[in-house]
Amino acid sequence: MSEGFFISKLEWLIGWGRKYSLWPLPFGTACCAIEFMSSVSSHYDISRFGAEVVRFSPRQADLMIVAGTITYKQVPVLKRIYAQMPEPKWVIVMGNCACSGGIFDTYSTHQGVDMEIPVDVYVTGCPPRPEALIDAIVKVQEMAQRGEWHGSRKRQKAG
Repeated sequence: MSEGFFISKLEWLIGWGRKYSLWPLPFGTACCAIEFMSSVSSHYDISRFGAEVVRFSPRQADLMIVAGTITYKQVPVLKRIYAQMPEPKWVIVMGNCACSGGIFDTYSTHQGVDMEIPVDVYVTGCPPRPEALIDAIVKVQEMAQRGEWHGSRKRQKAG
């Protein structure tokens, strides 16, 4: 038996468990939240990917899905909710408005969530299709399997 065999297999097993047990927390503020709702409905059914347990408490979630326009007044709430989530945690930003402010370049609209909290996967579109959100969840699953998140030493740029 090689040195570190048990530890490496244990890390793989933990990663596998995290991959298929994501608990998303929707932070929906606009029309992208409607697309999130269709993603959890029976037609698209993200439960096939192990992300069906939608949580509305940040202390019980490990995946935040920011969907929609973020105003400057919402930023402190967003940061507080992110801080309350336990490690490991991932963030998917959904929609052009959350990614970069979208068409709303106004005094009250924040121009990108990544300036406030770390983002793992961007889903562009206005609004993006549910299939695009499912693709983002699969990317987060791959990161979870590898043990990558913003708080880890293994964190790498998601490809």
